[in-house]
Amino acid sequence: MKKTFSFMLVMMIALTLVLSACGAKNNEGGSGTNTNGGTKVESDGTGKDFKIGMVTDVGGVHDKSFNQSAWEALEKVTAETGAATKFLESKGEADMEPNLNSFVKEGYNLTWGIGFLFNDALSKVAKENPDAKLAVIDSVIEAPNVASITFAEHEGSFLVGVVAGLMTKSNKIGFVGGMEIPVIKKFEAGFKAGVAAVNADAKVEVNYAGDFGKPDLGKLAAATMYDGGVDIIFHAAGGTGNGVFNEAKARKDNGDNVWVIGVDKDQSLEFGDEITLTSMMKGVEAAVHKVSKDLIAGNFAGGTVQELGLKDDAVGLPATTKNVPEDVLAEVAKYKEKIVSGEIKVPTE
Repeated sequence: MKKTFSFMLVMMIALTLVLSACGAKNNEGGSGTNTNGGTKVESDGTGKDFKIGMVTDVGGVHDKSFNQSAWEALEKVTAETGAATKFLESKGEADMEPNLNSFVKEGYNLTWGIGFLFNDALSKVAKENPDAKLAVIDSVIEAPNVASITFAEHEGSFLVGVVAGLMTKSNKIGFVGGMEIPVIKKFEAGFKAGVAAVNADAKVEVNYAGDFGKPDLGKLAAATMYDGGVDIIFHAAGGTGNGVFNEAKARKDNGDNVWVIGVDKDQSLEFGDEITLTSMMKGVEAAVHKVSKDLIAGNFAGGTVQELGLKDDAVGLPATTKNVPEDVLAEVAKYKEKIVSGEIKVPTE
């Protein structure tokens, strides 16, 4: 688990992914505008005439989670190639289709939909615009012009479940999900399985907030759990999960020994080591970066689906885990080997 996560992930994707996509934006942000009048251009290898759009889900671009990871990837693409990149934020599911169409109609070379909630909207846009190139994170869309990227969240969640099961003092552990949808159920299932594998006495309390963009709901869920004796909460709730951290900080400031396990990014970098036990990282940034760069290079593999998991180092703990002792990390490494070898098959529901 001490291996450098980001390096392994970038190398893995560089060898395994050849994908790409097309995206749009509601609350606008971006690197600049491209005045090609909606006309698509062929790659010259630099990206200076390319436009790549991204539509967030309801968590918004600054969710400190997977939307933010995706946008940071596109900012990196702009810095490296000169491509124009832009995002649109979806305040609700009703915004997703028009946001996607906005980029498609403007002739963007690639449009991203970030998250499982884009399944219906992106499927429809892809069917109605067969010449458009689109890509999606956390969903599978069977269309020749869509590249789908998914992750084995349940495998990485199993490992942070091992951490929680070995480090809980109360044997009461919490899971806060955003919406009760298949991708988040994978987080829950893997986490519960990891806890159970190392601590038969621990109980996992589950709360679904019903939204990915409401920190107040995450704070309320965390307060209820901590009041009930839970000492570690794993969240898979996007921006809603920020409220879990806020509640944990307030408790820590009051002398309570409570922790949060972050998601998607190393959330200790945002919320601090004093409340972040560890994080279950997903390689969203590396995947979006690689697919977008592949498009600029003239490569697009529409109709493909790629699931990235522990065997690819695409999910798992951060390279640095200050609050997890070496003996616990050793157990995590053992369980990772068992999952990769197939000795353990992690449940998805």
